[in-house]
Amino acid sequence: MARGIGIGDEVAITATVRRRVDEDHVSVSIPSYNFPHSIVDRTTKVKRGQQIELVGNVTYVDEEGGKVTIVLGPPVTVDIDKVRLVQAYVPPKRKKPLRDMVD
Repeated sequence: MARGIGIGDEVAITATVRRRVDEDHVSVSIPSYNFPHSIVDRTTKVKRGQQIELVGNVTYVDEEGGKVTIVLGPPVTVDIDKVRLVQAYVPPKRKKPLRDMVD
């Protein structure tokens, strides 16, 4: 995988606050994502120009194009060098085999 980021990994991206839409929503600018994005922010009172970290799971990795798709509510596709790995995906362990062992 590119830079150690794979499908299912939890990643973070740093976005810049553009403006407060209303008391619950904030418009943010995500690097290498050329569309407006709004998030729900009820707890903090961020101001314009502040950095905020958005965390989501990777659903698609395009190694040739250097892009990853992250679920931040709606899917967001950004450059792979703009994201930071928070936690790698570890598949669940089976406690019981798929088939019963026959002697």
